[in-house]
Amino acid sequence: MKILITGTAGFIGFHLTKKLLERGDEVIGLDNINDYYDVNLKYARLNELGIKKENIENNKFTLSESFSKHKFIKADLENQNIINQIFQEEKFDAVCNLAAQAGVRYSIENPEVYIQSNVVGFLNILEACRNFDVKNLAYASSSSVYGLNSSQPFKTSDHTDHPVSLYAATKKSNELMAHTYAHLYGIHTTGLRFFTVYGPWGRPDMAPMLFADAITNNREIKVFNHGNMSRDFTYVEDIVDGVIKVIDNPAQASEKFDANKPNPSLSSASYRVYNIGNNAPVQLLDFIECLENSIGKKAKKNFMDIQPGDVVSTYADTEELMNDFHYKPNTQLSEGIDKFIEWYKIFYKINKYKL
Repeated sequence: MKILITGTAGFIGFHLTKKLLERGDEVIGLDNINDYYDVNLKYARLNELGIKKENIENNKFTLSESFSKHKFIKADLENQNIINQIFQEEKFDAVCNLAAQAGVRYSIENPEVYIQSNVVGFLNILEACRNFDVKNLAYASSSSVYGLNSSQPFKTSDHTDHPVSLYAATKKSNELMAHTYAHLYGIHTTGLRFFTVYGPWGRPDMAPMLFADAITNNREIKVFNHGNMSRDFTYVEDIVDGVIKVIDNPAQASEKFDANKPNPSLSSASYRVYNIGNNAPVQLLDFIECLENSIGKKAKKNFMDIQPGDVVSTYADTEELMNDFHYKPNTQLSEGIDKFIEWYKIFYKINKYKL
């Protein structure tokens, strides 16, 4: 299968690209390598895929030196001309759109960036799928769409009309746009609402990396809502396994859809939305303790109020993904944290003397 993965220099995109290449798929990677966080980490991920920084040029393909079926292009989703050119030349069997401007708090400070990348960029992907006959589209949504919902665990049958950040609103808009294109043009669209993902090569703006960096460098960690928070932490390899199942099985119209009582996750069109998470929320303080045990050092905790745009708890009901694809994460938190810290110490050259 020939697959376009956008956001391939990102955390999940990198792991997904590597896994697909290792099983023999042809993968075209796209990323704009923006500076929302350290670009050196993004280039390091690409280097693991055989894409050398010195060979990368804007809007031009770079061939992998490690995988014969992989090439990469540095480009913006908002650039409709280059997106159309790529689709016209490459003729994809499937697309997995993971590229987006991420971050709940950053969306409060820089809202325009989110509209351009997450809405305009996603529209360009949908239009390219329509115009160049790509019927199989998977894309990243987010657990953030649940917003003010307090019923736990979050179910895809819940309505998601009360977002608390612009980031969440853009992800909700992606789901609505995807349904429209599924209905009008027969594109098979599957949205994945990711719950907190962690593991090697993770994003430095996320709690696992922020905490690991602070603990190893003897700084305070910020514990929001005074520790009264929980997250459905999911190991990245488990996430990737779920994404691949979705790519391999395009969404189909549901016989269970009732237009008189519509389930938001189903449709008479070829459209589905799934939660993808661990189905086992972890208290924030327990997560910190697990990090401390793996690092071998206690954290200095600064207990703070909750931040605007944050939610107290995320907890994924993944029953539909399990029923449809036999998906079940199997990485225990302590095992996943140990793998993450092992990578972290090597990548950032942390030795026992520094600790």
